[in-house]
Amino acid sequence: MKYFVTIDEREQAVDVEVRPTGELVVSLGGQTVDNDVVVLDDGSLSIRINGKVLDLTVEGTPPDVGVIASGHRAYVKVESERQRMAAAARRTGGSASEKAIAAPMPGRVAKLLVAVGDEVKQGQGVIVIEAMKMENELKAKGSGVVAEIHVKAGDAIEAGAKLVTFG
Repeated sequence: MKYFVTIDEREQAVDVEVRPTGELVVSLGGQTVDNDVVVLDDGSLSIRINGKVLDLTVEGTPPDVGVIASGHRAYVKVESERQRMAAAARRTGGSASEKAIAAPMPGRVAKLLVAVGDEVKQGQGVIVIEAMKMENELKAKGSGVVAEIHVKAGDAIEAGAKLVTFG
């Protein structure tokens, strides 16, 4: 799973894979980081990163957390890739009243639920896109008639790509 960690307005992408053995494989900027994490009795963490040990206490819940590392406090934003995609879908899911639906995230067109000339009612599903093995149905926020469909099932799409236009 990919995470985006922001400290002091600098963002770093972190890939974390949990192996069946419980071992964590962590990559920063494409480079694997030697690590080991132990949860202590008081709930704090003892982390070994590239041979250095760091005692860590985390306060709050993601995405905004307070971190105390070896006596120093910092405020950190931690978002998973899924959290980012869900937020993007909430922000940019298109609507008939806006005359177009744009892709809220990169992915693949799984299904078209309408055809050119169809009347669409508010809340009706228009298109299903797949991202990170999850299907997301984009719905119309208003009523209208489908004027043009810019994609077909199976197409790879980028965030912001125009999918359906209403007349």
